[in-house]
Amino acid sequence: MKVKEAMNPEIITVSPETRPLEAFEKMYKHGVRRLFVLEDDGKPVGVVSYTDLIGVLGTIKPDSEHPERDLKVRDIMVDEVITISADDNIEDAANLMLRADISGLLVMDDERPVGVITKTDICRLVAAEILVPS
Repeated sequence: MKVKEAMNPEIITVSPETRPLEAFEKMYKHGVRRLFVLEDDGKPVGVVSYTDLIGVLGTIKPDSEHPERDLKVRDIMVDEVITISADDNIEDAANLMLRADISGLLVMDDERPVGVITKTDICRLVAAEILVPS
């Protein structure tokens, strides 16, 4: 099975200039644990996770001149975006996630983001195959 057959085509993104609280609210609203950081032209430049945001938001005091209040997503994101081609096999996606110790990949087609594939997506496929064999 190809990645494009199992991926979620909805990519939840933020810009590098997004404030951490805004990113956290978007994450919560969409029920995801990672946001891909894209430039205006759609180029992926980073990933920010739930853990990254909680770590920062826990240090910000609401009514202070704390330096963290001026942080942007670009300051806390991981700037290595691990991607996979939409035409790659699902097994390749699983192996890449295991080797990189990550839970999701940005799916690319012709150098543009087209979806997301996660460990949860792959587990659902495996469970469906076990529970409802063809």
